[in-house]
Amino acid sequence: MSSEVRVRFAPSPTGPLHIGGVRTALYNYLFAKNKGGKMILRIEDTDQSRFVDGAEKYIIDSLKWCGIKLDESPVHGGDFGPYKQSERKSIYRSYAEQLVRDGFAYYAFDTEEELNVMRERMKASGFPSPQYNATNRGSMQNSLSLSEDQVNQRIKSGTPYVIRIKIPRNEDVKLKDIIRGWVVVNTNNMDDKVLFKSDGMPTYHLANVVDDYLMKISHVIRGEEWLPSAPTHVLLYKYLGWEDELPEFAHLPLILKPDGNGKLSKRDGDRLGFPVFPIEWKNPKTGDISSGYRESGYISEAFINMLSFLGWNPGINQEIFSMQELTNLFSLERVGKAGAKFDLDKTRWFNQKYLRLKSKEDLARDLQIILKQNDAVASDEFVATVCEQLKERSTFLKDMWEEGKYYFLAPSFYDEKTIRKKWKKDTPKHISELKDRLLDLSDFSSKSIEIEFKKYIEENKLSMGMLLPAFRVSLTGLGMGPSLFDIASLLGKEETGKRMAMALEKIN
Repeated sequence: MSSEVRVRFAPSPTGPLHIGGVRTALYNYLFAKNKGGKMILRIEDTDQSRFVDGAEKYIIDSLKWCGIKLDESPVHGGDFGPYKQSERKSIYRSYAEQLVRDGFAYYAFDTEEELNVMRERMKASGFPSPQYNATNRGSMQNSLSLSEDQVNQRIKSGTPYVIRIKIPRNEDVKLKDIIRGWVVVNTNNMDDKVLFKSDGMPTYHLANVVDDYLMKISHVIRGEEWLPSAPTHVLLYKYLGWEDELPEFAHLPLILKPDGNGKLSKRDGDRLGFPVFPIEWKNPKTGDISSGYRESGYISEAFINMLSFLGWNPGINQEIFSMQELTNLFSLERVGKAGAKFDLDKTRWFNQKYLRLKSKEDLARDLQIILKQNDAVASDEFVATVCEQLKERSTFLKDMWEEGKYYFLAPSFYDEKTIRKKWKKDTPKHISELKDRLLDLSDFSSKSIEIEFKKYIEENKLSMGMLLPAFRVSLTGLGMGPSLFDIASLLGKEETGKRMAMALEKIN
């Protein structure tokens, strides 16, 4: 095994990247960086029939948004390329042929019809999951059951064939998984998987092992759905003479539905109203758009922080971590075996926390984009002050616009409930008089406005609740919100007076 820690994230470009895939990439990245190692992206596109246009770019764009930096990839290059399996096509056949020569694999000429007959025959004999293996390969059309002349003739005549691994009878294959401990599988429960297809492309199993070896991958960190394939991969390392280079394995737990009942899917996200993809995906065939965390207003650091906790526990009470802090603390030994339930409320909580950590200037820069989309114009300084007032009440940046439109635009409607309960017969008189008093202030600071307001209600023997809601609805159109005195001060004397006068006209 390589002395340098080298890990790879190896997705197939068959569609958008699920958050389970992003978490696999994240754990690979955190582990590698914790050990001072390298993070590699390898695109596993050997199955050209499932290739989806745009999926590879989507994967790369997603990782970039997430802050997962690649050391080697189809974009960045590196000493072990190419990093797309379709561009490595010429590499694999020689290893498949080597396995055949050494007696660890064989040519199989079976047609789809013959394979179906075999499966039906086995089902009829009581095998619920028919497999091509040591039990029945002697009765199939392959180089183990045919003579050498027959095999050569078929190959020479162009008869389609695949190359299958020859799994031995009744042997225990052992591998030590960092997360799960020792895993032992008897070969009687394994099948002779296809290693090389009739179209000249390797299957996942052969290409994966050959590429991991040639790229000097030290640790294979992947989802638990690949655990059943691991014994085949261990045997391939052995049969190819690379047993001493076998990487360490770590199979990650599933991300489960919020109720814990099964693997999280896009259907669950659609049904419950949350994304399962990091960024928006547009299906190139149908044009259908699937929402992403980025477009839904999530901060990438919050998304990553949330994702890191779906399976891993740092062992301390702290929950908010920068990428560097996650890197410093991460270990595969603290990844659990059990599936991790997705929690939408917790995901929103993380975003709220990260929003509050952002500077008002950064928030203002982003909010200005939304303002321009809504034809609202305000100075950067004004918007930054608004962000400071609203960020404690917001989960997403869009909340600042949706809940704080009144900072930028005069109210177009007034909250009916507040009007019904708080706009009394003498309210217009008080609003008018208060307006005049406020317009006379030389200092229009929040503190001065508050002092003048309290002075007015005291003189008129009113309570805060008798006038403050009416004052608020006059300025904002709403019944609730941040400190009204802060709002009035930020709007300025002229705009405050104008809105109060407008409310007197419209409400009455």
